[in-house]
Amino acid sequence: MAREPGGHRRETLLAAVRSVVGTGVVVAAYYLLPLDAAFTARTVITLIGGLAAVALLLFWQVRVIMRSPRPQLRAVEAVATALPLFLLLFAAVYYLLERSTPESFSESLSRTDALYFTMTVFSTVGFGDISPHSEPARVLATGQMAVDLVLLGVVARYLVGAVQEGMRQQQLTAPDGGNGSSSDAR
Repeated sequence: MAREPGGHRRETLLAAVRSVVGTGVVVAAYYLLPLDAAFTARTVITLIGGLAAVALLLFWQVRVIMRSPRPQLRAVEAVATALPLFLLLFAAVYYLLERSTPESFSESLSRTDALYFTMTVFSTVGFGDISPHSEPARVLATGQMAVDLVLLGVVARYLVGAVQEGMRQQQLTAPDGGNGSSSDAR
């Protein structure tokens, strides 16, 4: 069965739309949900639960990637889904920490400032205008740095492995044995 012309473009467009809409929903939730609770042990437990949810989401996506007819596209979509959620979890916690303990950072943080600080930590560009001052803020930033390294290293490894496995499965199930002579371009 041959793919229809433009099918590849349609799949790519749909994946891009799903990624943009998913990111938009998570960003809208970050800005619209009431974040007025105090920073407590419950906040840290919620962060850990959120990180576990991101890990489960990525685990599920790795399985989907391996079975997908377009594993590379699914891998990009997985990153576009999980990364904003991961970053916004930390941004929300930084925002709550600053609200509970204003001396935690070098300046007061709005939600946008908390997201900016999260991106500064994630991208490893270093601290400039906003820096952690209190011990809890430094511990949290250090924790984010450690999780960032895991996210970048381990998750990238598993996503690449899932793409390779998905492509290997495609070759095994292709009618021509994967030698490229079939008109079925999966």
